[in-house]
Amino acid sequence: MLPKEAIPAGPVVLRLPAEGDADQIARACADPDIARYIPFVPTPYTRDDALAWITKALPATWENGGADFVVADPGTGEVLGAAVLKPPDRFGVTEVGYWLAPWARGRGVATAAVRALTERAFARGVPRVGLIAEVENVPSQQVAQRCGFSHEGVLRAAGSPRGDVRADLAVFGRLATDPGDPVTPLLPFFPGGSLTDGVVRLTPLTTADAADYHALACVPDVADSHVSAVRPDYAGSEMVCRYAGHRWLTGQRADIAIRDAVTGEFAGEIQLTGIVAPLGQAMIGYGLHPAHRGRGMVTRAVNLLVEWAFTHTALRRIVAGTAPGNTNSHRVLERAGFTREHLVKGLLPGPGGTRIDDLQWARTRD
Repeated sequence: MLPKEAIPAGPVVLRLPAEGDADQIARACADPDIARYIPFVPTPYTRDDALAWITKALPATWENGGADFVVADPGTGEVLGAAVLKPPDRFGVTEVGYWLAPWARGRGVATAAVRALTERAFARGVPRVGLIAEVENVPSQQVAQRCGFSHEGVLRAAGSPRGDVRADLAVFGRLATDPGDPVTPLLPFFPGGSLTDGVVRLTPLTTADAADYHALACVPDVADSHVSAVRPDYAGSEMVCRYAGHRWLTGQRADIAIRDAVTGEFAGEIQLTGIVAPLGQAMIGYGLHPAHRGRGMVTRAVNLLVEWAFTHTALRRIVAGTAPGNTNSHRVLERAGFTREHLVKGLLPGPGGTRIDDLQWARTRD
């Protein structure tokens, strides 16, 4: 597919590896995150494994029409990672992949390498390049967006096993006719990774929060306030946490933990869902564990999240729905600057096939 020649890529160069790179490759691939997200990487990874890749696996990729490079510092020759174009399928479509050494991350190395390799493929007549990453591998998905790849969906259970569960894969793609401009996320991540007012701290949900999130979801009045009348199971709660970063990055929703700012203890959750980008509208929802109630934590969390949304996103209107009898939630919304708008009769599913009215609220950007 590509000639066996070096490709300059801004701050890095893509070149053919040499046996002298084996020690650096082995040191890089000993990183647990590489083994976690790239199937079939040996653990532990040794110099012999690096030599086998250089002398056997890599030539096979080239022979089948693909391309395999190390990503290196153009001045020192230091190995920073690797980038590959997989052999094309019968329709001439290929897929780009990469890994980065721990010492090369956070410097735009992967973005430069993936963009250069993708554009070189298009110049050789490739019609489409795909990029696939596990749903939990948010940094790789960020690279895809920075390189102009569009999110196209999720392949369930298509990845390598994690115990008894196979990984779900996020699919991104770029066509030769696409402009290639970086994709600006509808919902950027919090500046510095969290929001705080000194009393509460908001952090994105992660898989480490699954047990706390599920325990909260099973609190009776929290479960009763959910739109779905079905009681949650642990697998569903774990999936919300596992997908949280992916869904946030791709603008589907933001799932957030409410924490005690002093102790870091998980106190509740808050989310932005129901996002309608053309209208600049999203819906807010929340739940707080009984042990943390009575301190105004939800009101603080709502204010933090709405003010972030109005400052850092294109959202102009945040709405909320409540049961008419949920006076505690009404007071939270009133204190957070929401205005009661109208009552929708029978909107929500209730127990035993009943329907529940929804009292709706909104706060709009000034």
